[in-house]
Amino acid sequence: MFTRHYAVWPEHLPKHLTVPGTSLFTNLDVSARRYPDKTAIVYYDTLITYAELLREVEVLAGYLQHQGVKKGDRVLLYMQNAPQFTIAYYAILRADAVVVPVNPMNHTAELEHYLSDTGAEICICGQEMTAQIASLVGTERLKRIIVTAYAEYLRQPTDLTLPKEVQAPLEAVDFAGGIGWREALEAGHAAGAHTAGPDDYCVFPYSSGTTGAPKGCMHTHRSAMATALHRAVWNQNTSETVVLATLPYFHVTGMQGAMSGPIYNGATAVIMTRWDRRVAAKLIERYRVTAWVNIATMAMDFLSDPDVEQYDLSSLVSIGGGGAAMPKAVEAKLQRLTGLHYIEGYGLSETIAATHINPADNPKPQCLGIPVFDVDCRIIDVSTQEELGPEQVGEIVSHGPQVFQGYWNRPEETERAFIELDGKRFFRTGDLGYYDEEGYFFMVDRVKRMINASGFKVWPSEVESLMYRHPAIQECCIISTPDPRRGETVKACIMLHEEQAGKVSEQDIIDWCREEMAAYKVPVYVEFRESLPRSSTGKLMWRVLQDEEKRKHDGQATA
Repeated sequence: MFTRHYAVWPEHLPKHLTVPGTSLFTNLDVSARRYPDKTAIVYYDTLITYAELLREVEVLAGYLQHQGVKKGDRVLLYMQNAPQFTIAYYAILRADAVVVPVNPMNHTAELEHYLSDTGAEICICGQEMTAQIASLVGTERLKRIIVTAYAEYLRQPTDLTLPKEVQAPLEAVDFAGGIGWREALEAGHAAGAHTAGPDDYCVFPYSSGTTGAPKGCMHTHRSAMATALHRAVWNQNTSETVVLATLPYFHVTGMQGAMSGPIYNGATAVIMTRWDRRVAAKLIERYRVTAWVNIATMAMDFLSDPDVEQYDLSSLVSIGGGGAAMPKAVEAKLQRLTGLHYIEGYGLSETIAATHINPADNPKPQCLGIPVFDVDCRIIDVSTQEELGPEQVGEIVSHGPQVFQGYWNRPEETERAFIELDGKRFFRTGDLGYYDEEGYFFMVDRVKRMINASGFKVWPSEVESLMYRHPAIQECCIISTPDPRRGETVKACIMLHEEQAGKVSEQDIIDWCREEMAAYKVPVYVEFRESLPRSSTGKLMWRVLQDEEKRKHDGQATA
């Protein structure tokens, strides 16, 4: 068991947490009994109580069961953040079925994969996505789509700026197999007994991985319960916690940190369908938000608003997330505004959120944190699988209660994803990192992202971190590009701060880098861009840029 980090373990926390031996749905049932009149969800100034939330979950679960949904069946949830996402998620669990959260950015061809892979017969989706999935009714096993407009849960007037998807009025559902949300709820079907237990399947978030089609990560109620509980306890959340939900709920960090975690505590989630930094600031001020789970790029955008200081952010007691390292200059601004450190963590779809979080009273910058409750984490040599010591770079492998059971319908890939150490099954993350003498873990890069320039190993995330020190750089992404002499070399794709455009040249950036880092790490090429590709969770999509660069050079080679 890795225990090096125990010396910096938060004094007020136990090192072991017993995970409840119940289903995830039970958390909602318990919170609704304890706090029936308490606000569970705030949605652009509309308040929904725990009693209301549970009532709608029960009736939707009854409809699903009436449609033939049985224990262990997979149900697609294809929706942006909204009260309906939470209702649908917990209704699927109440029906003893398995949630398959689908990225709202996915299109028809990608949905075909989800349907064929899961065998799902029912999809619950946002109205704006029906054009992508309606044509698939009758293909594979899909027979029913429940459609909702987010505006259905705008029950109070609001002065907040609303996304177009939320403003869109309810439209008639007029395609074969489709049914409106309200019609499904008003059908009046009572749900049968809830029988799912801790070791039954709960949710299959899909991981894009590094190769091939997305793979379903099989999580039980027990593993999903673990990270919902872990974050709540680590951050000392209570029933009075108010969480700002800006990360997509289909993504495990948003799902666990801003939906299932608050439900476990009987806390309040303030939900945003789309990111808007001004609306976020108003919601923090208006509802006295205490905790905000995000990713670094979102926090960076929030803090880059020139008017951010005019809002009252004093209610915040916890801000953090993951996805990318927080630049030191941005973290310093956050601390000046709020008095808080940005608490970084680390996890994957395969671990349904965090295996590592920084201690709130002793965080380290640009650090994954320390292993949380009951997590045993090691660093191994990628080639020999030999366990490595402090400051030695290798693959991060983790064992803990939140680790998934394997990939759905992929036994061979599941077998390759695990390794046995000291008689325990460890998940191979595919991430390169190391731990320091105190047991804090640091990311170096993805195993497959390393750039080999004339034998020198260049880790893109390290170069990116260094480049963020340049005052003109708002965002950057390091990729490799072919080089006739070095084999491959370093290229920087950069988005400048708006006021710096035209004042800084590509050569200026290269010259600055030569002063700041080893010569083999310095970008040979710099390309300014108006924007960089992002995933729906806000992460910079380095692979999109890398593939684009490869196609460009492949085209030159064949011309």
